[in-house]
Amino acid sequence: MSELTEDQFRLLWEYFYRETGMAFTEGRHAYIAPRVAERMRATGRQNFAAYFACLTAHASAELAPFINAFTVNETYFYREEYQLRCLTTDLLRHRTEAKPPGESVRLWSLPCSTGEEPYSLAIFLLENWSYADDYNIEIIGSDIDTAVLAAAAAGIYGKRALMRLDSGLVEKYFEQLDEDNWRIIQDLRDSVLFTSINAVEPAEVRRHGSFDVIFCRNMLIYFDEISRRTVAENLYEALLPGGYLCLGHAESMSRISGLFEICRYDDAIVYRRPLEGKP
Repeated sequence: MSELTEDQFRLLWEYFYRETGMAFTEGRHAYIAPRVAERMRATGRQNFAAYFACLTAHASAELAPFINAFTVNETYFYREEYQLRCLTTDLLRHRTEAKPPGESVRLWSLPCSTGEEPYSLAIFLLENWSYADDYNIEIIGSDIDTAVLAAAAAGIYGKRALMRLDSGLVEKYFEQLDEDNWRIIQDLRDSVLFTSINAVEPAEVRRHGSFDVIFCRNMLIYFDEISRRTVAENLYEALLPGGYLCLGHAESMSRISGLFEICRYDDAIVYRRPLEGKP
């Protein structure tokens, strides 16, 4: 299958959008066609009609692999490190002002891809937040792509993923498997819970509970205006009053939703759910 007809592309676009809130664009034909062909071969379907029927069947086992085929999972350790600095110098200071030692501090990374970002939170906190041992820190990593969640739980990374970490951190928090691969240590693998999430579905977001800080970087750019607003509202509800949302450097909540307060710190601009009783 070398290309999709306009009707086939439209059918896939509408179905993918209904299931994920993310939108294909006209320029993605060349990207999409070979991935559809790959899924057709994997499922033994000889033509598009047979594959689409398999994909859209009730409770289809093909939905997750189909979604996995189109997600983008570019990441590495200590990505957008300025937000990690902001977390330890400002955000957690404000979030723990009214929390006595021993209480929970909940952090959420979505999409978490292959785990570099939530594991980065764990490493950075251990290295830079002097109160890390005083609180019950819960780190959740979530993604719609079930394949990357399995890779995240395994915690094996190559040189490119580790390129921003100095050798001391790699030696301290990773065990070398061979010349090109390292596995993050068991204690850190145990410190992060990985879950599946479709962020446009309120019930899926609600089941994860409430958070002090949410990192949602470079996900909203894949949604249209309606889906962005839906996700923003879901994330707002997932934050505790006074909790913070960190977006990617190219994203701005002010163009999506007026629910959040803009907070400007030395290291980063972030968004906050107002405290109870404030407009």
